[in-house]
Amino acid sequence: MPGLGTRVSHAWRPFGQASRTARTLVLVGLIITLFFVLVAFVGPSLYRYDAIQYQVEPGVSGGEQLPRLADPSGEHPMGTTRDRYDVLARIIGGARLALSVVLFSTLLAMSVGVTLGLLSGYRGGRIDRFLVTSMDAVYTFPPLLLAIIVAFLLQRYLSPGVPSAAAAVGVVYIPQYYRVVRNHTLSVKEEPFVEAARSLGAREHTIITRYVFFNVVQSVPVIFTLNAADAVLTLAALGFLGYGVNPPTPEWGYDISQAVIDITSGVWWTAMWPGLAIVLLVTGLTLVGEGLNDVINPLLRARGLVGARIARETPAILPEEPAIAAAPAPEVAEAGTPEDEDSAAGGTGRVKR
Repeated sequence: MPGLGTRVSHAWRPFGQASRTARTLVLVGLIITLFFVLVAFVGPSLYRYDAIQYQVEPGVSGGEQLPRLADPSGEHPMGTTRDRYDVLARIIGGARLALSVVLFSTLLAMSVGVTLGLLSGYRGGRIDRFLVTSMDAVYTFPPLLLAIIVAFLLQRYLSPGVPSAAAAVGVVYIPQYYRVVRNHTLSVKEEPFVEAARSLGAREHTIITRYVFFNVVQSVPVIFTLNAADAVLTLAALGFLGYGVNPPTPEWGYDISQAVIDITSGVWWTAMWPGLAIVLLVTGLTLVGEGLNDVINPLLRARGLVGARIARETPAILPEEPAIAAAPAPEVAEAGTPEDEDSAAGGTGRVKR
C-alpha cells in the first residue's frame, strides 16, 4: 500500500498544477476563514466581556451597568449597543453561532443531497422521477422564502436555536447537491469498471460506495464552500427578519436589525461592525470555493498549467530599437547622350552633318 508521503504528494498534485491565481484565492480565503474560527473559539477566553453581559460584574444584583451606546474606546473597542451589550463581544459570539449553523446546515444538505443523488442516479425508474420532480419543486422557491417557511414550520417542534436555524438553512441547498451528484452518477454507472463489478456479482451497496461514490464527489467540496458563504447570508437574513435564534443570543443579522434605529441618530458602530463581519466571512468562504473550483476542475487546472509552461518557455521579447533613417544619397547625374545634351541646351537633338 502507498505510504503517507505518497498519498500526501498525490493529494497535493492538483494544487501544484493549478495556476498561481487559484492558489492565491485559496490561501487568502483560508486566512480569512481561519481568522474567524480563532475569533469564535479563542476570543471568548481572551476578552473580558460576554456577548449577553450588560453589567460590569455579571450576576450581581443592582450592579453597575455598561454604558448605553458608548463610543468606541479602549474599554469598549467597538462601542456598546442600545441594550448595553459590548459590540466586540457580540461579534465574537455571532461568529461562533454563524460558523456552527453554517457547518451543521451544509453537512445536513450535503449528506441528504449526495445520498439521494446517488440513489436516484444509479437506480433510476420511478424513484428517479419522483426525486427529480420533488427537487425541482423545492428548487423553484427563492432560497430566503424557503428558509423562512421551514423556520416557521419548525417553531412547533424545535425551539429557536442552532438546530432549527441549521435545518432551515440546510433544506435550501439539498437540491444543488442532488442535481450535481445525480448527473455524475448517470454517466459513471455506464463506465466499464462499474459494468465489470456488476458482472462479477458485486452488490449494489458495494458498487455505489466503492466505485461510484468516489468518482462523483469531486465537485462537492466546491459546492460545500460556496453554500457555506451563502448560508451566512441566509442566516443573517433570517435573524434580521426575526426568524433566527432567540434574542439576546448574539447573531449578526439580529444585531443589524436592532441597529437600524441607531443609524438615524448618528450611531454608526452598532451596525457597521456586524455588517463588516458578514462581508468578510462571506468573502473568505467565497474565495476558498472559487479557488478550489480552479484546482479541482481538470480543465481549468490544465489551462493554468499550459499557460504557465508557455510563459516559461517563451523568451522575453525586447522592445525593438527605433530604426535610424538613413540620409538620402546625393543624386549622381548620369552621362547623357548627345541628344540629351542638345535637349538640355534647347536644341532639337539633331546632329549636323
